[in-house]
Amino acid sequence: MATNTIVIVGAGVSGLTTALLLSQDPTNSITVAAKHMPGDYDIEYASPWAGANYSPMGAAGSNQAKWERETWQPLREITEKHPEAGIHFQDNVIYNRTQDQETATGKNFAALMNAEPWYRDVVPNFRSMPKDQLPPGIDSAQTFTSVCINTALYLPWLLGQCRKNGTVFKRAVFKHITDAAQTHHSGRKADIVVNCTGLSSKTLGGVRDETLYPGRGQIVVVRNTPGKMAALSGTDDGEEELCYMMTRAAGGGTILGGCYQQNQWDPLPDPNLAVRIMRRAIAACPDLVAEGQGIEGLDIVRHGVGLRPIRKAGPRVEQETIDGVAVVHNYGHGGFGYQASFGCAAEAVRLVQEGLQRKAQAKL
Repeated sequence: MATNTIVIVGAGVSGLTTALLLSQDPTNSITVAAKHMPGDYDIEYASPWAGANYSPMGAAGSNQAKWERETWQPLREITEKHPEAGIHFQDNVIYNRTQDQETATGKNFAALMNAEPWYRDVVPNFRSMPKDQLPPGIDSAQTFTSVCINTALYLPWLLGQCRKNGTVFKRAVFKHITDAAQTHHSGRKADIVVNCTGLSSKTLGGVRDETLYPGRGQIVVVRNTPGKMAALSGTDDGEEELCYMMTRAAGGGTILGGCYQQNQWDPLPDPNLAVRIMRRAIAACPDLVAEGQGIEGLDIVRHGVGLRPIRKAGPRVEQETIDGVAVVHNYGHGGFGYQASFGCAAEAVRLVQEGLQRKAQAKL
């Protein structure tokens, strides 16, 4: 019988993954309260706009690398055992240009582009590409088996798994994080609140994390296949512009990106950037269109903009007491929320368990 009342604020990939792990313990009674739910497309709701894939970016020895390492196996198991989750395996190719090492993009993705990365012993089929197989202008490259996540299927799947375990979902908007403690579906005050509000933690009362800022991303979703999963260490179009692509499972189309524009809040797609994104994608993968065709050969589903929730010191996964309410934070994952989701959620679960133990001991 459930004895622990928990409210999770936020239904992005971090909130849903945390809810999934917590709901596996039958002593937990969980309410997920959120402004946005799977199926919504809103600039405040980053998770639906992600690619998403597994391309580790954490520096060796960092918490981010630890959480990314811990996330690979759960994603692999879901891919193998739950085709309805909308994930499939796909070979990932990382192209590196030496000239990009000191650019903003090159620095952000330095760990991913490393010729001898820590994740080589985590992902299957890792290998460095021979020099004679490199495209013109590329100084080194590596390939490995990754996964591509169709977020339009995966987020509802996570929600469904939580519901199967008894989790209750409700729409709610909070001015202060402690208000969430009063919204548990049992009517009881929650024993603990888990804050998974992403970039909204910048303005949420009781949190107001001023170290959060957006990393604007823009994508073009096209019907064209086959695409490939690939990323380039930089582009000549600008330091904050990227070239990456991936093909989603189950007819999800091919994602073309992108950019990593820091402190940029604009929710509207830039049509000129969209053209550059499409041109870069075709140059990297000519098979996207018929021979001789340019971007006019792309069949566009939608243009999208998402705001990655970047935190200067990295993700905040920690516990504190706010106005007498025990709160566990799990937010600020930048552009790696999916590929660190299970590692961060497991850490949040550990903190929740510690908080519940302290609460139980205080009652003795």
